[in-house]
Amino acid sequence: MSLKQMMPDLFKTIAFRLTLWYAGIFSVSSCVAFALFYFLATQTIQEQTDRDLLEKARYFSTVIQRNGLMGASKLAVIEAQAAGEKRIFFRLLYPSGEVFASSHMSYWKDISVDHGAIDILSHTKGHVFKTWLMKPHEQKARVLYSFVASNVILQTGIAMDFQTKFISAFKTVFIVSMGFIIVFSTVSGLFLARKALSGVKAITRTASSISGTNLEKRVPETGNQDELDLLAVTFNRMLDRIEDLIKSIREMSDNIAHDLKSPLTRIRGFAEIALVNMDDLETYRGMAANTIEESDRLLDMINTMLVISRAEAGGGEFIFKPVNLSAMVKEMCDLFVPVAEDKEIKFTCEVADHIQMEVDAKMLQRAFSNLLDNALKYTQDKGRVHVDLCWESDGFVDIRVTDTGPGIDSAYLEKIFDRFYRVESSRTTPGTGLGLSLARTIAREHKGDLVVASQLGRGAVFSMRLPYRNIPII
Repeated sequence: MSLKQMMPDLFKTIAFRLTLWYAGIFSVSSCVAFALFYFLATQTIQEQTDRDLLEKARYFSTVIQRNGLMGASKLAVIEAQAAGEKRIFFRLLYPSGEVFASSHMSYWKDISVDHGAIDILSHTKGHVFKTWLMKPHEQKARVLYSFVASNVILQTGIAMDFQTKFISAFKTVFIVSMGFIIVFSTVSGLFLARKALSGVKAITRTASSISGTNLEKRVPETGNQDELDLLAVTFNRMLDRIEDLIKSIREMSDNIAHDLKSPLTRIRGFAEIALVNMDDLETYRGMAANTIEESDRLLDMINTMLVISRAEAGGGEFIFKPVNLSAMVKEMCDLFVPVAEDKEIKFTCEVADHIQMEVDAKMLQRAFSNLLDNALKYTQDKGRVHVDLCWESDGFVDIRVTDTGPGIDSAYLEKIFDRFYRVESSRTTPGTGLGLSLARTIAREHKGDLVVASQLGRGAVFSMRLPYRNIPII
């Protein structure tokens, strides 16, 4: 599949979805802001109109008190003419709803007397506001009913032409502004989304350019310490880990091939010798014995690899039972005494008594025997090997194996625990390079660890630390 085919469709990209979110949220927020502004503006205009009408009602009430109803009738005509007959009107009513005086009403003929409003006014003795829509003109009017005398009701109305013009202008501004806002928010959202996801694209390009033989490329880190920079750092660490794993797999493959080649070559050599000496029964017997021996070595190496792999994958078949660790270490030391005597090595063992722990006895014996075997194997004749089993103050039990061998360079102190890894100086000594790796794996399965301290020419100290109250692994 090509890179072009792997690229997602535009409508399925995160950038497109983020752009929609930006535009949508920005547009909705703008609509809410416009609606709030419209509501406040119309309420303010209406309140101002109502105050003007109430002011007119108070003025009429004063005129009636001074000049009577005739004065109020003349005032209605004069006020309407002064303000404009299409701007305002006045009617003077009896509480029954009968009109006895008004301004010129030709423009306002559609506005009748609302008896429902008069009934409400008769009970409240305050004032009542109504909004009318004059259909021929499609214009709204605000109408007030108010007592201006004990038996006189003033009906006055004012055209809401300013509010109508405001609404018309507001609609125009709203449509133009929303168009601009949608375009602006879309462009801004696309820019911000692309800017925010540029780091992801860099990671994608780097991942696409990596192959099995090209693991050197890394994602550039910005140093901003934001989420994308943290993702780039994490991705680069993952690539470092993958590169190390692939290198170790290659080295392991080479070592496996080398270690398998030697016993297979010997088996083949035994078979050739047997074919040359077909009549010699002893040759066949020797070939069979050697083949069995070499096969056992191969099987042991394969089984060891399986134990390590399963344990590292979390599927190790460890069985934990209470064990007298002190007695087990003493027994293992006794088994290696003959090996030490053959090389005239001073072999001592100092074990604390009555240390009871829950361990896998067989696996722990295997790990401890590997440590003893290595110590005796690499310690020169007449050297010293000492074993300690003691309590530690931090709640751990420590099994230490100290030797006076050639020591290990500090550069290889961790590498020696890798599978099949062998220091160049030790390649002439028989071994597979799996013993220390297996011993550390077993120690870690017991929630402990295996560490080493060494210097060239001064021997080595291998320390297997196990927690005293370790929990059986399920």
